[in-house]
Order: sequence, then structure tokens, then C-alpha cells
Amino acid sequence: MASTLGTKVAATARTAGLAALVGAGAAALVGFAGAAHAAPGAAPPDGHHAGGMYGNPDAAAPYWRHQTSTDCGEMSVADVVGQVTGDEPTERQITTMAENTPSTVHSGSIWAPGEYTSNADLAVLLARYGIRATASHSSIQALEQDLADGQKVIVGLSDETIWNKPGDRTSEDHFVVVTGVDARAGVVHLNDSGIPNGRDEQVSIATFETAWATSQNFTIVTTR
Repeated sequence: MASTLGTKVAATARTAGLAALVGAGAAALVGFAGAAHAAPGAAPPDGHHAGGMYGNPDAAAPYWRHQTSTDCGEMSVADVVGQVTGDEPTERQITTMAENTPSTVHSGSIWAPGEYTSNADLAVLLARYGIRATASHSSIQALEQDLADGQKVIVGLSDETIWNKPGDRTSEDHFVVVTGVDARAGVVHLNDSGIPNGRDEQVSIATFETAWATSQNFTIVTTR
């Protein structure tokens, strides 16, 4: 639960046209003016459209890990790094990287123990692993296309809503990795580091969209 795991995330930082250069030769371009997604065909298809499934939750599930600190953003990044490269950072490794990477939003590092990660810094952290990503305010249809194109997706949402627990359901407070959308079954598949059974967590599309709306559909999508 958020109250015990400390998965609350700082208020979103949506900076138009943000560009960050992190490390030698690693760049993350972050833009919030409309949906910025990979062109169709940029990667081998990763969905079974005839069956209504976009993405591959089974392939992504092994990269899920349960967080032990206020680092759902970092754990989501580690999950994506694992999916893309096959070499997933440990929780300690990803938080150390975040502690040693300057934030593009505020003074200091992207993350520190007991503190929270800003939305715009997720692409910056991915860039430290050589993974380019864009940020936007998206839609369920765009997520389906991104997943079908083989891209990896992180979103900000309300954990109270997806976990069906009491609390403030009006604000974004958690990051998860979207691993699939089953349009036929009406289900979204997630790798959710915030709960012990978060590997391939499944919620209805309606519940997901309600939770996601609290971040104005904030989305990080890898590009190739």
C-alpha cells in the first residue's frame, strides 16, 4: 500500500520542450505538446492484434521487482532497462544512479532516500542507460500502438484507484510499467513495483484510465 511503501510521487513537472543531456553521448528529449510516439514499424511488432492483445506481458513479467523505498519511478525505469537490454539494474543500482544524476526539474539529484521523483526526470534516468525516451500526454489508443511497435511504456497514475484502496484518488502518486493492453478482454497489464503481487498486475481499462487521468495521461515511451 502507498501508506506503508511510500510510493507517493512529487507533483508532476511538465515542462514544454524539455531537452536533457545526461552523461557522455546519452540524451533524453522530453516534450509534452501532444503525443510523441515512435513511428509505426520502428520496431518489430510485439502484439497480437487479431486477438486484441497489444504488447507482451509474459515477456515483460520477469523484469518486475517489488520496491522497498520511495522509488517507484526508479523501479519502473529499471524494469524498462531490463526489458530493452536484458540487463536489469538492481534496486540499489538504479537508486544510486538516480542519486548521482542531476534533476532537470529541481536542484539536487533526481532522487534521494525519502524523496520523490519528478515525471520529467524519468527520461533523463533512462538516458543514463542509453535508452532514448519521450514524454507526452497520451491515450489508450496511442498506448496500444506504442506497445504493438515494441516500445516500452511508463505511466503516472493514482495507486489508490488501481489498488482499490481508500485515500485521495484525485492526484497522481505512483509510476508503473504498462506491459500490455488486451482490448478484447478490456484489461490493462502492468508491472507494478508498489505491491507484492504487482508482477503482471491486471486492471480493467476503465479503472486504468480513471487512475491515469490524475496525471493528465502522463506517459514515457521508449524510442528507437
